[in-house]
Amino acid sequence: MGTTGALALAGCAVGEEDSSSAELSIGILQDFSGPLPQYGKQGTAGFYSGLAHKADSDPLGEESVDAGEYEYTVGDVDVELFVRDTQFNPQESQSLAEDLVTQEEVDVLFGVGNSGGALRVINQVVSRSDVPFIMGPAASAGLTANAETCSEQVFRANENTAMDARSGGVYIAESTDVDQMALFGADDTFGQSVVDNYRAVLENRGVDIVLERAVSSGQQEWQGLLEQAESNGAQGMVGGFTAQTLPFFASEFLSGDYDLQLFGGFASRVTLSIVGDTLSDILGDSFTNEGLADADFGPFTTRYHWNQYDNEINDAFIDRHTSAYGVVPDLFTSGAFTAASSVIQAVNEEGEGSREAIISGLRGMTVTDTPKGENAYTYQEYNNQARSPMTVANVEVTPDSQENWPASIQPSEPIETVAAEDVTIPASEMTCDLS
Repeated sequence: MGTTGALALAGCAVGEEDSSSAELSIGILQDFSGPLPQYGKQGTAGFYSGLAHKADSDPLGEESVDAGEYEYTVGDVDVELFVRDTQFNPQESQSLAEDLVTQEEVDVLFGVGNSGGALRVINQVVSRSDVPFIMGPAASAGLTANAETCSEQVFRANENTAMDARSGGVYIAESTDVDQMALFGADDTFGQSVVDNYRAVLENRGVDIVLERAVSSGQQEWQGLLEQAESNGAQGMVGGFTAQTLPFFASEFLSGDYDLQLFGGFASRVTLSIVGDTLSDILGDSFTNEGLADADFGPFTTRYHWNQYDNEINDAFIDRHTSAYGVVPDLFTSGAFTAASSVIQAVNEEGEGSREAIISGLRGMTVTDTPKGENAYTYQEYNNQARSPMTVANVEVTPDSQENWPASIQPSEPIETVAAEDVTIPASEMTCDLS
């Protein structure tokens, strides 16, 4: 399914005169039957699309976005894929990873959708073996920032919560007139990471935090919290919570006529579909781009959406992904694409596909082929987290002309791009140091 490249496996380089195929085995851990199977599909389809780009061929089809064992060819490399369903369960993630490393002897692990599962894989599997692990979509910034979990073997191409928050903070501080903010985050690792990173960026740039609150998942009562934010002098606010909370928040925020501008991060189409329906119900005839702007709903940052990057790699990615899976690429797919692209690049540059060669190749790598453009992702040597640019976009009503996006709202074309060096946690602000 493709005839490009010259790669090798297990320490055995493929010479220029050696026409035999090499083999590379990859264990993929994603959620297909748990509470967020959409995330598992994004992670897997994105990874397949990254392999397909390197092979200059079509990705494995929809029927392969599920647990099973599949084969794919990238140039001279026969790739064996062991795909497993974590059910979004940390213990299951650990058990499956153990089997993939000890029984299947995979060369590299990719995946895990929730940070708790990724933590188990790191602490219980990766730390006891020599296998490299590329996380994704698990997004807790601490997994690659804290000394307890960062490792020479642990990498992440996918964007993390700190990148969401820091790009949003840079935009608020440098491109708006807002100088007093309220920060609300879910009472969990995700929400705390969002709040911590927004606070760090905003305060460093002279924006005052006048209210900071953790809220429970599914928080329904928002009137008192929003009134307190206004009375404290907040001009804007960040909402760092998920689809369980957003409909309740959006209903009060839009119907209560608050003088606050909402900031945060764009979610995947799953959440945007729910939020879009809520916005449509509340705004009625004002559910327009102008109505959303008048309601101060956004702008938001985005890790990746299909319409944020204009380059040949992204164009080909959109075409292949849409043809294979019936939807345009979503929030987590660029990071997964880049993970696959970087593995193939590592094997190609190192001349072999052993675990040691993959680790060596990924370390400090600038990934050539990514949906954000050539050389847009770089694995930082001090913590193996890839940095990449982020964009800021308005919320707009999905136009009738936009096919293959099943949500009533979407990001607009980018209004600003935040450079990669401005969205990552500096080495001086983390306890991980692999340099």
